[in-house]
Amino acid sequence: MIRDDRFLISRRPYAVDLNTLTWRTRTQPGFRTIHRGSIRAAWFRRRSGVTVACVGTLWDYQAEPTDDPLLFLARHTDGRYGGDCEGRWDGTRYWGAQNLDVMAEHLALLKPMLDAYPEVPAGFDGWWRF
Repeated sequence: MIRDDRFLISRRPYAVDLNTLTWRTRTQPGFRTIHRGSIRAAWFRRRSGVTVACVGTLWDYQAEPTDDPLLFLARHTDGRYGGDCEGRWDGTRYWGAQNLDVMAEHLALLKPMLDAYPEVPAGFDGWWRF
């Protein structure tokens, strides 16, 4: 991923929470070890002409895990799937979690994020793009 200093929605940028990098490692007998890293992300998109705020994760399979989120992002070069959206707010409707606690957590981020468009959400580092 590449870090941009300015926001352009056409570049499909992401803001990331650098403190949330986690790894899941799986080894199957006779196969190589697989490392899947994920990091919490937030982003804006346009859906049918309406700007929406999204929260979810960016993930990538990498040869070796790292504790450095900037290195993880630098090695994350395949953006064809984008982020896994877990919650989305369009200013009127919420789509996402059905658990009320998770929904409240998402809306606590997404509502002020959409109101402050196109600013980087509080606690996130942005803007990153593929």
